Amino acid sequence: MPRDKAVPPSERPDSLNFSGCTERLREFTAARNWERFHDPKNLSMALAAEAGELLEIFQWLTPEQAEAVRDSTLDLDLVRDELADILIYAFRMADVLGIHLSQSVNEKITKNEVRYPADVSRGSALKYSRREE
Repeated sequence: MPRDKAVPPSERPDSLNFSGCTERLREFTAARNWERFHDPKNLSMALAAEAGELLEIFQWLTPEQAEAVRDSTLDLDLVRDELADILIYAFRMADVLGIHLSQSVNEKITKNEVRYPADVSRGSALKYSRREE
């Protein structure tokens, strides 16, 4: 798959079902009586810890070595697991706080479309607040 090309939904091998994941995680948590540990503070800390574990995989790699991770089954499995952990905690946190995650993602994309219009932002990594109008 080309690096920067978005895959249309019709061509994706699977899709993430937000409500299904949320329900499955609720059941998983309840079966272990972990609800009392899943408060916003603990969930945000767990999410940050998992993001740190993802960062650790790439720490000290050159850009070329980081790109090569996609060709390493072992490294790609590590990245896949850390991304899943990050999403799991994001789903739990959204559920605990009553946030409709798929709606929030779509709203954020809309905000970003305004902040980063394609004709102005194409090829630039500048944050919208640092861009000269």
